[in-house]
Amino acid sequence: MDVWQLVLVGLVMLLGVIGVVIPGVPGPAIVWAAVVWWALSDTTGTAWAVLIASTAVLLLSQALRPLLPSRRTRRTGTRRRTLLVGGLVGIVGFFVLPVVGAVVGFVGGIYVVERIRLGSHRDGWAATRAVMRSAGYPVLVELFCCLLVVGAWLGVMAWG
Repeated sequence: MDVWQLVLVGLVMLLGVIGVVIPGVPGPAIVWAAVVWWALSDTTGTAWAVLIASTAVLLLSQALRPLLPSRRTRRTGTRRRTLLVGGLVGIVGFFVLPVVGAVVGFVGGIYVVERIRLGSHRDGWAATRAVMRSAGYPVLVELFCCLLVVGAWLGVMAWG
């Protein structure tokens, strides 16, 4: 696989990760499709192992979906911008503080948005808890699983 194809695979993965926080975009499916594209082009054992592990992680995230609250943000009063900012900060956090940074960044991003909107720590933290209970957990689980897949792919690219 040449460099341009790898760049395109990376861009498709980025689109999928961002798609997790945008309602209506099937982010995990896009990330998985990018891994399939890469594994079919780079037919090494490592590529196939990443594909198998990615499939398992993304299927697990889909299996957990019925156990988590609904992602319907309008019904719960959660603003889409809040989840979008939380998701973007979670993506950055994943790479700044590997793995755990996604959770810290996601919840921290939601808190900052709510704190600015409401004006106090107590109200911001109460709103953050409400957002996480209503719509945040499903987004966080999907985002975390997609970031694990992207992280595995980047790890193979860097050290493989």
